[in-house]
Amino acid sequence: MDFSGNLVRWYAAHRRDLPWRKTKDAYKIWISETMLQQTTVNAVIPYYEKWLHVFPDIRSLARAPLQKVLKTWQGLGYYQRARSLHLAARIIVNQFGGKVPRDYDLLKKIPGFGPYTTAAVLSLAFGKPCPVLEANVRRVMMRIQGIHGESKASHDQTILKRLSSVIPAGRPGDFNQALMELGALICRSQNPLCLLCPVQSSCWAFKRGEQEVVPKPQKRSYRKITSVVGIIKKEGRYLIQKRPSSGLLAGLWEFPGGKLKRGETREKALVREIKEELGADVDKAKFLVKVDHSYTQFRVALHAYECSLKNDPALESGKQKWVSLKDLHKYPVPSGSAKIINFLETRHTK
Repeated sequence: MDFSGNLVRWYAAHRRDLPWRKTKDAYKIWISETMLQQTTVNAVIPYYEKWLHVFPDIRSLARAPLQKVLKTWQGLGYYQRARSLHLAARIIVNQFGGKVPRDYDLLKKIPGFGPYTTAAVLSLAFGKPCPVLEANVRRVMMRIQGIHGESKASHDQTILKRLSSVIPAGRPGDFNQALMELGALICRSQNPLCLLCPVQSSCWAFKRGEQEVVPKPQKRSYRKITSVVGIIKKEGRYLIQKRPSSGLLAGLWEFPGGKLKRGETREKALVREIKEELGADVDKAKFLVKVDHSYTQFRVALHAYECSLKNDPALESGKQKWVSLKDLHKYPVPSGSAKIINFLETRHTK
């Protein structure tokens, strides 16, 4: 069976018209592939276009301050990827003259270039026969090869061995894009459209009617967190603080506050957090708004309270700032904080 040929021909006829598919520029492909990891295509498009407007080439990204990079990335989550993009751009400019290396061993040593991103850039930009392996491809190939179990990296070597034997030397980029497109449009995790599949004759799961059980559906568990933050205003400006330079949401700005402890009310948690972080005592606290947000392993309910303090907060230079409402948008913030800022703006305009 001409697995590769059938797949590439289907892709040529049915592929979606996406902005990153109109270029062979390694930088633009690298940006798109980084953004597309664990984010849907439709969600990525406006971020991709905004990013290229702000950072049209690798040198503009390398020159930019990290805060501007994080701000431009805001909303995509996984902020370590933005930091890796920034660091990698500087390395490529300083060590490779601003040209993305075409050698696999060189490229994979640069921050942010894991096996998937390295293979994607080399195949799509430079025509290198490097198979890509991400969630959609893993699901497609587990069905085709009849690999049982959950869709995990433990199956990847078996899958890559098969892909390496069928990837066409002349059109590796189209082959990789076709596999990902097939997983997104046809070979879906639930209710796959097998009758429309161009490679059904090669599929073990289709022949045995096991498309819904191969791979085994993954069970995901999320930790629920309740947090409180204080909206503290002084002379028309709001107090925000910078998160530590490492760990979750590193280097982003947020309103002071934190997680509730076991058995603690939101109000008591707020008083404790403000005391711990600012050395100040809460005088009055009025509930303002609740926003919900999800991270990789967390579901966060964030409660914002408008606060007045009994004494001035003890601020650390570079860690805390008083910022006007209009200037809050200049700072990279977690998505939950961004929702609170939007609430404050809406209330201000009423």
